[in-house]
Amino acid sequence: SLRGSWRLGNGNGSVVLRGEVPGCVHTALHRRGLIQDPYYRFNDVMYRWISLDNWTYSKTFKTPFDVRKWQKVNLVFEGVDTVAQILINNITLGRTDNMFNRYSFDITSVIKAVNFVEVRFLSAVSYAAEQSRCHKAYSVPPACPPPVQKGECHANFIRKEQCSFSWDWGPSFPTQGIWKDVRIEAYNHYRLIYFSLTSFFVKSTRQWNLEIESIFDVVSSKPVAGLVTVNIPKLQTQQTFSVKLQPGEGSIVLLVNINKSSIVEAWWPNGHGKQTGYNMTTTFTMEAGYQIEKFSKAYFRTVELVQEPVPGSPGLSFYFSINGRPIFLKGSNWIPADSFQDRVTYDTLWHLLKSAADANMNALRVWGGGVYEQDEFYDICNELGIMIWQDFMFACALYPTDQNYLESVRAEVSHQLRRLKSHPSIILWSGNNENEAAIASNWFSIPYADREVYVKDYVMLYVKNIREIVLTEDKSRPFIASSPTNGLESVKEGWLSQNPYDTHYGDTHFYDYSSDCWNWTVYPKTRFASEYGFQSWPSFSTIEKVSSTEDWSYTSNFSLHRQHHENGNDQMLQQIGYHFKLPQSTDPIQRFKDMIYLTQVMQAQCIKTETEFYRFSQSEIIKGEGHTMGALYWQLNDIWQAPSWASLEYGGKWKLLHYFAQNFFAPLLPVAYEDKGVLYIYGVSDLHEDHKLTLRVFVHAWSSLEPVCTLAKDDVTVKAQSAVPIYKESINDLLERCRNCTRKSCVITFCLVGEGGLQSPMNHHFLSSLKDAVGLEKTQLSASVSQRDNTYIFVLQTTAIAPFVSLDVGSIKGRFSDNGFLMTEQKKMVVFYPWEPTSVEELEKSLTLTSLADVV
Repeated sequence: SLRGSWRLGNGNGSVVLRGEVPGCVHTALHRRGLIQDPYYRFNDVMYRWISLDNWTYSKTFKTPFDVRKWQKVNLVFEGVDTVAQILINNITLGRTDNMFNRYSFDITSVIKAVNFVEVRFLSAVSYAAEQSRCHKAYSVPPACPPPVQKGECHANFIRKEQCSFSWDWGPSFPTQGIWKDVRIEAYNHYRLIYFSLTSFFVKSTRQWNLEIESIFDVVSSKPVAGLVTVNIPKLQTQQTFSVKLQPGEGSIVLLVNINKSSIVEAWWPNGHGKQTGYNMTTTFTMEAGYQIEKFSKAYFRTVELVQEPVPGSPGLSFYFSINGRPIFLKGSNWIPADSFQDRVTYDTLWHLLKSAADANMNALRVWGGGVYEQDEFYDICNELGIMIWQDFMFACALYPTDQNYLESVRAEVSHQLRRLKSHPSIILWSGNNENEAAIASNWFSIPYADREVYVKDYVMLYVKNIREIVLTEDKSRPFIASSPTNGLESVKEGWLSQNPYDTHYGDTHFYDYSSDCWNWTVYPKTRFASEYGFQSWPSFSTIEKVSSTEDWSYTSNFSLHRQHHENGNDQMLQQIGYHFKLPQSTDPIQRFKDMIYLTQVMQAQCIKTETEFYRFSQSEIIKGEGHTMGALYWQLNDIWQAPSWASLEYGGKWKLLHYFAQNFFAPLLPVAYEDKGVLYIYGVSDLHEDHKLTLRVFVHAWSSLEPVCTLAKDDVTVKAQSAVPIYKESINDLLERCRNCTRKSCVITFCLVGEGGLQSPMNHHFLSSLKDAVGLEKTQLSASVSQRDNTYIFVLQTTAIAPFVSLDVGSIKGRFSDNGFLMTEQKKMVVFYPWEPTSVEELEKSLTLTSLADVV
């Protein structure tokens, strides 16, 4: 391995330092103290010079083996970011131009006892500009990101993480570096390069099969024969095959039939069963000598994307069936966890993904403007039962299709499919993010006469190239060309539908910041909601790390600088204004903290309303629309400390939205909405059996902790994996029944309770905007903290009803069992799960308690 310390220098040699590999220039400069934290204040703009320079990584190394004993020696780069010339002992081996590809250079004839290896980078920014300039026949929009993003131009001309040139939630840091492993490989006869396994269930024989694909580099000039033994002890399955490897890139595909007398446990998504995997050993014994033993995990699961006619509705369904069971996808969208991939550790990934699973999510979409994630990401998803909708890395742009570009993309797609297809968590390949919509809705104002060129390019890239390779490499998963798309309807219309946002087909992305988000009638009753969301600010403790005192106001230069979405800060204010009073504190820092709190309350309540709408729409068709089978809000995580759509802050802290998600994605949930003055409550269930439950409804006056009236409806049947209406009453009758209640003075809470401890979260329904609430008093909130084993218990007390009670322990890492809740009882117990050692004293010292009435 050539990991570790390399020499790093800029173009004219004025900056020289040690740089870690894997790594990038920015983190190397930061580690050596030559620059501040790149995320601090305005540094994204101050440090633009780093990306504009051309850097070189070099290293002298001794060959740790006798070169003469090996037939072939390769220099292998798992990932180079991005445009570079690779030299060894002053001989050019080749060039790289794709961050998502693996590069292997034959150095058999040039390696010596002591070697000097160089990776000479070219600025990604200047390379992209040059590529765009050379594309003379026609322009390929967009040229540049909107000015508010403070980004670089022509990201679509370089095969690199698209959001590294800036996005509407992230900074521009077009990195240079060796971002993955680099090593020397020496071998005789043959070497295993890729090894993958995919499972299939053969319906006719009711038997599981495993398809094992091995790709070798065969050095010898004639075929190599031998035996391959596959052993899965737990499934009493062992098979031996005679194989022959052809010279060059030889591949063998083996079909293993799982012993019929063994009971195979399938892999299930989170909340639907276990994530069983079986240890498997594959032994290659070839005539030319040495053995290769490969240890892997075999998982068994099937996936089908079902698109078929829906009774009572034009169009087609769009839902995923796992192991023959239709599953409602609950989750979010994943973006890169850092601008500098070398800072994304196993722990970073584990906390973020575990937080998703802990919020009852079963799916994430790996969005097409980032990176194909590292192996550990998918390993963790396999373990946690998180299904992955995997985009290919193309987003919000049109792309060139000249020969060189297509060749590079083809290599990238083959490599990624071979690397990733063994993961049961991946359930779909999707060609791009929003590029079908970009052409259909003409985002880039292309004259109608020129449209054909771009349509042809679109089909060439995503259909004739990417899709072709997917169909060859992986027959175990569905493929769609874009998101949003109309699925089979888009295919029928030549892969570009007139309206990819059609609710009767495929998936939709939906954003509306100006309508009142509590009004569920504005949301599309779609088949599948794969993107939707609202922004909020991260907590003060997260912002504080990258700002200084003069930045701590909602209208500071810093607050504007960090907001990369046009009018984003104003849109949040407008949305808050519909239902809440804006903070008036005379202390400017308190006012900033109150604003942050309100943006998080607003975001949580908005996305709760929208997600609940999608969940209760799963079993019904209204005016030809419905059967919604997925809700993936935008977005799960953050790339830096800034206002964004995320529910997890940079560093992993849960925003109020993430706590709300734990409830609105609960396996059993009652959901309320009003229509023409009538209150409807639905029972939503992801459970595999029908349940007879009791619905409890409480009506509280804002001024009292004692409910004004309660109602229990017994023998309510909530059907397995569906959403059914379980209660209906006009608001007027309800207010009549609960004397002394008006819309402004009362609030409704409700839950479902069953046998054996089965219980839904407590849900709420507001009868008016909280800025109009009558009787809401400022409350005395207090908490006592004690330790229990590895957790901490917070016992909260209140003197009055308190909406949106938030517990914040600053930068102490960990999460609460519940947060942002409506407190309608005098006492409540909340558990804190620490992610690092802490103490009762530390927690008490750091704790801030806030409820809506505290914001004045």
